[in-house]
Amino acid sequence: MRKHLEVFPVVGLPEVAAGDDLAGLIGSAVDLHDGDVVSVTSKIVSKAEGRLTTGTRDEAIDAELVRVVASRGDTRIVQTRHGLVMAAAGTDTSNTAPGTVLLLPVDPDLSARLLRESLKDRYDVNVGVVVTDTLGRPWRNGQVDLAIGAAGVQVIEDLRGTTDSHGNVLAVTEPALADEIAAASELVKGKADGVPVAVLRGLADVVLPAGEHGNGARALVRDAEMDLFSLGTREAALAAVLDRKAVSGPREASAELWAAVPLDGVQVELDGDAVKVTGADGVAVGMAAERLALVLHAEGYGVSVATGPGSEATVTFGSRSR
Repeated sequence: MRKHLEVFPVVGLPEVAAGDDLAGLIGSAVDLHDGDVVSVTSKIVSKAEGRLTTGTRDEAIDAELVRVVASRGDTRIVQTRHGLVMAAAGTDTSNTAPGTVLLLPVDPDLSARLLRESLKDRYDVNVGVVVTDTLGRPWRNGQVDLAIGAAGVQVIEDLRGTTDSHGNVLAVTEPALADEIAAASELVKGKADGVPVAVLRGLADVVLPAGEHGNGARALVRDAEMDLFSLGTREAALAAVLDRKAVSGPREASAELWAAVPLDGVQVELDGDAVKVTGADGVAVGMAAERLALVLHAEGYGVSVATGPGSEATVTFGSRSR
C-alpha cells in the first residue's frame, strides 16, 4: 500500500518551439529520482515535434478525425486517429500565432517512450512518463487531464479476482492508473499558470524496469464496438435509421429482444435468421418491421427489411458486415 505521494510542478521552463530538446529542458530544471513519474502536457510535446499546422480549426479537426461521435452547433466530439474521443480532436489555438492550429502528437506513446529513453541516457534515472491532455467526460461538468501517452508506467491495475476488505471478489475493478496520474499532476500544473510539467514521487511501484515501456496509454482506449456510449443521442438515432450494418453471417436472436416493443395489430414470427411480420394493415406491418429493425440494430445486429406481397415484411438479421 502506498503511504505517501508527492506531486510538484517543474517551474522555469522556457517557451517550447519545434526541435527543442524536452529531456534536456526538463532534466536541467528538476532533480529526478529513480521511480519518479514525469507528467508532460501534450501541448509542449506537440510544439517540440513541430505539430503546428496552418488553416482553420475546423480544417484541422476534419484532418484529424476518423468519425464524429456527437455534434451540437459548432461543437464536435470526435474520435481521433489515436482512438481518443474528445472535443475538437484535441486541436488547440491558444498561445499560437493567428491562422495556425496545434495538433496532438502523431504517436503520444512513442513520444513518451523517446522522452523516457532520453532522460535515462542523459541523467541515468529510470522514470515513467505520462503525456496528458484535457478532456471533458460524459455525465460530468468540467474537464480533467487524462493520459494520452505513457511509457514505463503500469497504465491499468487489474484487481479482478482479488477480494475487498469484506471478502467480496472484485469482478470488474481496473483502476486507470495513468489517468489518475495525469489528473493528479494537473492539480499543480494548472491551466493558466504556464507550468506544463509535473513530477510525481512515491509511485515507484507502478514504474516499470528500465527498458520496459509497457502497453502505453493506447491500452486505455475502449474499442468503439465495445463502447456502450459510442455515439451521441442524436447520432445514435440517425445511425439506427441511416447507417445500419448489412447482414454478413448467421447469428441467433431471441424474441425477448423486442418483447417490450409495441407491435399491435400484426403477427410476428421468428424464423431462423429472419422475423416475418404480417397483418391486415400494410402501414402497421411496415411500422412494426422498422421497429424490429431498430431494436436489432441497437443490439449490434446487421439488419435489413424487405416487403413482400400483400401486407407482410421480413426483417433479416445476423452478424454485421464492417
